[in-house]
Amino acid sequence: MKKIWVAAMLASAALVSVPAAGQKAEDSNANAIIDQGFNHSQVMQIAQEMTDGLGPRLTNSPGMRRAEQWAIDKFGNWGLANIRRDGFEFGRGWEIVSVSARMTTPRPLALTAIPIAWTPSTNGPLSAPIIVAPMTKEAHFDEWKGKLAGKIVLVTLPGDGDEPDKPAFRRLESADIAKLDELRQPKYDPDALNRRLERSRYIEKLDAFLKAEGAVAWVRQSYRDGKLVHGEGYNYRVGRSLSLPAIELAAEDYRRLARLAKSGAAPQLEIDSNVRFDDSDTKAYNIIAEIPGTDPKAGYVMAGAHFDSWVAGDGATDNAAGSAVVMEAARIIKTLGIRPKRTIRFILWTGEEQGILGSLAYVEKYLASRPGPAAGEDEAAVTSGWSNRYPITPRPGYGDLKAYFNMDNGSGKLRGLYAEGNVGAVPILTQWLAPFNALGAGKVVAAPTGGTDHVYMQSVGVPGFQFIQDPLDYSSRTHHSSADTFDHLKADDLRQASVVMAGVLVAAANSDKTLPRFPVPTQPSPYNPFKYKDPNE
Repeated sequence: MKKIWVAAMLASAALVSVPAAGQKAEDSNANAIIDQGFNHSQVMQIAQEMTDGLGPRLTNSPGMRRAEQWAIDKFGNWGLANIRRDGFEFGRGWEIVSVSARMTTPRPLALTAIPIAWTPSTNGPLSAPIIVAPMTKEAHFDEWKGKLAGKIVLVTLPGDGDEPDKPAFRRLESADIAKLDELRQPKYDPDALNRRLERSRYIEKLDAFLKAEGAVAWVRQSYRDGKLVHGEGYNYRVGRSLSLPAIELAAEDYRRLARLAKSGAAPQLEIDSNVRFDDSDTKAYNIIAEIPGTDPKAGYVMAGAHFDSWVAGDGATDNAAGSAVVMEAARIIKTLGIRPKRTIRFILWTGEEQGILGSLAYVEKYLASRPGPAAGEDEAAVTSGWSNRYPITPRPGYGDLKAYFNMDNGSGKLRGLYAEGNVGAVPILTQWLAPFNALGAGKVVAAPTGGTDHVYMQSVGVPGFQFIQDPLDYSSRTHHSSADTFDHLKADDLRQASVVMAGVLVAAANSDKTLPRFPVPTQPSPYNPFKYKDPNE
């Protein structure tokens, strides 16, 4: 009954943003946005085309190239302006053609598997006995010297199954959001960057060791139970490709193989990993579109989400959800004919999954630069350590970006914004969210959040924000996994998110107030932009 009443009420709202006599323009905009976003929504059609139609969108893959053109065509059909690809150097493309894995002895059994991204093909079926040789660091290599020739090496310690202590599907309660509304002092961890770099380099060392020992392939265990696989891999740079084929097996299959190897003769596996590299263009591309502002001196506001995904599923909750909401917000505002004072820029990032690379390239190109690499310095160190390079030199367009809003935490409805410690911005952000309090999206919390495309903007003092979202089953099941398909998108939540996104953008674009900024940093921050521990996780 409630939904029918809301639909009937909204159906009477005007479809244009012309205020009635005595009505404020911002109120009229909010009403029109709510009507367009709920009664005429296209967000699920956009998301379905992106997932079922286009499929996974690994950075620089042929699938991503198709998705880039699709997004450009969509923005063009809606009448947006200044639509373009914005490129930066990335590396190799890669895609899966087909994969199969099966145990042939002691009994035939099909296994759930996925190639690890940017590993080479087996060039046809590859059959060999397994050996369970857990290795997590270089010091473990000595134990396995002389034992791996001709083997498929299982490199993960099998361990036990999952013991989840929280429901697989959750929505935030008021108490959960209250935990976030606390300004915390970050703790300095000077070795965090070194640990991150060592993890990225370890796989290259492992691959070289296995090849030298005569292994024919290697296998890791999925980090989730439930027959889920993921396939993340990071050796995409030209000249840094791995030598051996590698797959990830479902945890249940992996543990079965390990038990059989321990209790009797080593099982025999047959792997057929049919993958291919694409070196036709080593640049990756962010997709940008705009609704021009009426005041060319007023700067711009921006909304974005990462468009790239991993390949085990269709990248639905991570992050077709956010991308579809950004695109739907663009469609809503353009359809309503709203003419904002500031330009509203919409951006679909790429390379987020490999280290937030697309938004880093944007910051470096348009907002602020930092010193480049020293002679002979590893490229991975340059990227991972960018936030710790000083001095920061603002570019001429540094002050033009007045606010950035990001969505990248699944399909859950928006509950408000993380203020990223910018306490001066809280009253203004709260005012911009106020029309959507009744939709559950009105809370602004002091805490920061990390690991997505606003962090490099924050690192140079630009006000960039991530929305708070209901977690649903994002962390428990869908994030990066083979279950990340359209079925896990929630239509009511994505319609709500599109309305809130569009409304906040219009408010920010028309506001007489601008958000306060932090001073341009002059020394390394203790805040790690790749991870902030949410107390609700």
